[in-house]
Amino acid sequence: MTEEAARVLLMYAVFPLWVAAGLADWACHRRTRIAQTSGLAENAFHWGLFGQMGLAVLAVGLLQVNAAILLLVAAAFLAHELTTYVELRYTVPLRHVGPFEQMVHSFMELLPLLVLALLAVPAWDQVLALVGAGGGPDFSLRLKQEPWPRGYLLAALAAAVAFNVLPLAEETVRCWRGRPA
Repeated sequence: MTEEAARVLLMYAVFPLWVAAGLADWACHRRTRIAQTSGLAENAFHWGLFGQMGLAVLAVGLLQVNAAILLLVAAAFLAHELTTYVELRYTVPLRHVGPFEQMVHSFMELLPLLVLALLAVPAWDQVLALVGAGGGPDFSLRLKQEPWPRGYLLAALAAAVAFNVLPLAEETVRCWRGRPA
């Protein structure tokens, strides 16, 4: 029951919110003229951030959640936070990052932590094993015993491409064209 509830929340609440937050962030960059301010360098950060979390999302969607996946998601979250910090240190002096964009960033930063919490509850035995309070942690990488529906995975991939990858690619083109001669 707990595992099913966590799965439904991940699939139908957290992931769609994350995709929407990514699109909202792109719109903020467009509105604040990223191509003429922080340019390709900031755009490269965005691709890196997308890649960090994309790897974790793929692992969660396809692989059995165990100690290895929990650590992967935790590492992706920490890498995402560090990259976000470095990106903002670079970006804030170059362009305005307003309150709405800051709120979007808050969602994009906290949703991975929510993913980790939702994964940890049904895999609590693996959490305990990782902290040395239970049996041995399982670090194997194997496909889910009960995979997410193929239709959902294809729809999620299509949504990520349409609302995150394509806008990021458009941002890259805009930044490339707007770079100093």
